Amino acid sequence: MAERASERLLRLLGMIGYLDRNDGVSVEQLAEHFGVTPSQVMADVDTLWMSGTPGYYPHDLIDFDADSYDRGEIRLTESRGMTRPLRLGTREAVTLLAALRAMVADLGPTLDPEQVEVLRSTLAKLTAATGEAAGAVDVRLAVDGRPEVVAQIRRALATGRRLRIRYVNASDVTSDRDVDPLRMTTSDERSYLQAWCLRAGDERLFRLDRVLAAEVLDVPAEPHPGAGRGATAEFRFDLEGDVATLHLRSTGRWVAETVPVEDVRNLPDGSFEVDVRVGQRAFLRSLLLQAADDVLGVRPPEVARDVATRARAALAAYGPLAGPPEPSSAEPTPAAG
Repeated sequence: MAERASERLLRLLGMIGYLDRNDGVSVEQLAEHFGVTPSQVMADVDTLWMSGTPGYYPHDLIDFDADSYDRGEIRLTESRGMTRPLRLGTREAVTLLAALRAMVADLGPTLDPEQVEVLRSTLAKLTAATGEAAGAVDVRLAVDGRPEVVAQIRRALATGRRLRIRYVNASDVTSDRDVDPLRMTTSDERSYLQAWCLRAGDERLFRLDRVLAAEVLDVPAEPHPGAGRGATAEFRFDLEGDVATLHLRSTGRWVAETVPVEDVRNLPDGSFEVDVRVGQRAFLRSLLLQAADDVLGVRPPEVARDVATRARAALAAYGPLAGPPEPSSAEPTPAAG
């Protein structure tokens, strides 16, 4: 699975804290601690070495001991304040308070009791520390599904019941599914139901604005060990599909960042390959058309032929392009040359 930028960022931040507490750590020890390869550790250190605070002059950058680095040992010499406790200003504290209140009010029924308690405890401490400014804002999360649908989903989550939903996917195909709801979540400008889909036998993320109807069933939702972490993107492929390999220019790196992929292989010329497991060909067609300028090759060949056929059909639907008007018979045609 390709690593997302957010996952690497968390590791980079964690690495600074770990190195600040441990003076002089071998590359192998760092790799084992963070669950990555030694070569990835070296790449992370090289990235941190070029990171820092605005200005980005040498004295503004995170720094390591170069001699230790050459011996395969990582020794942090300048963290640029990344290891000091964060101090919030009033405006920042009020913003964080608004987010915490919205989470407690709107996501509380979908969270574990321990998570709710952590949220409430943090909210109480931050409210006390912020003082009068804490009452300046009242915010609720906007959920973009139909009110009756959202109400049924919240009821199912609160009572631990199974849901029957009518859902229209990105290919405009409508289906009825029985799901065991896990939580509601928001990402960017969309709201989602994260649930275990019994038809797919796997975890899925359903956009709330595409849920046409929802009904709480008189059946308890079953536990699914490990569920609740896998469906992190709107697009998730069925595991029983075929694997397609996309060869992309470096400018197509967004594909590996936004789409769940099986593997990523960087090539010497700067391009790369990604293996995508396909559950619905309609989505793969859409992805390839979006990334057309960056696509260098596709395997198996029938996938490329299928997308090319669809693209030609779409162009043909516009009809022939009008050419320049033919010269009038009343006017002489200019002589060549």
